[in-house]
Amino acid sequence: MAEKTPEEMREAVLAIREKMAAAAREAGRDPAEVQLCAACKTRTAETVAASAALPIDVFGENHVQELCANFDAGAYCGKPSHFIGHLQTNKIKKVMGRASLIQSVGSEHLLTAIEKEAAKAGIVQNVLLEVNIGGEESKSGVSPEALWPLLDAAAAQEHIRVKGLMAIPPVNDDDAQNRRYLAAVHDLFVKAGERGYSNVEMQILSMGMSGDYENAIREGATLVRIGTAIYGERDYRKR
Repeated sequence: MAEKTPEEMREAVLAIREKMAAAAREAGRDPAEVQLCAACKTRTAETVAASAALPIDVFGENHVQELCANFDAGAYCGKPSHFIGHLQTNKIKKVMGRASLIQSVGSEHLLTAIEKEAAKAGIVQNVLLEVNIGGEESKSGVSPEALWPLLDAAAAQEHIRVKGLMAIPPVNDDDAQNRRYLAAVHDLFVKAGERGYSNVEMQILSMGMSGDYENAIREGATLVRIGTAIYGERDYRKR
């Protein structure tokens, strides 16, 4: 499957929206509760700008250089942009002011570095805490048990506001197992919200991608991150 044309992207987004709404209704939820985040890794500014005319709520970038290029080119057309990839501490400054939300905070080291840069800039940075729900060595994020000390540390920061959780469950062909992982993240999301910190608001549960976004919505996701199903296969030779 090659990269999609603008018309193919339009058809894809409309079909995704229909499936998102159906999954939400199946779970007794309002479809308006769930946002569509277009994961636009490796896409050109022209492709991203073309997709911005579609019913996409927010754009997610995995790489700092692509966030900078697309943001500075105006490719998001005024829609919010989030950072959803692995963030190196020496690149935090470039993300601030461009990403309204950093979704991938999975260590106290990164948390402290974001606090330091946000304090210097005189801003409050919104973040999600990333949970490695499957305990996979290839993925970043904290274990479910380590979420609580990370949340405690985040709640103590003056220039950080926690807005929710993010997770990437293991790729799994077993539908029931996939839903168990997703449900476990939702359970953490609910428990985190019950802790009552003044600067922690569990508003956003970011989970679900092209292969499992319907299950994620059934299990409580408020934001799904979809790339391939919108844009087609990535061409990594472009980067």
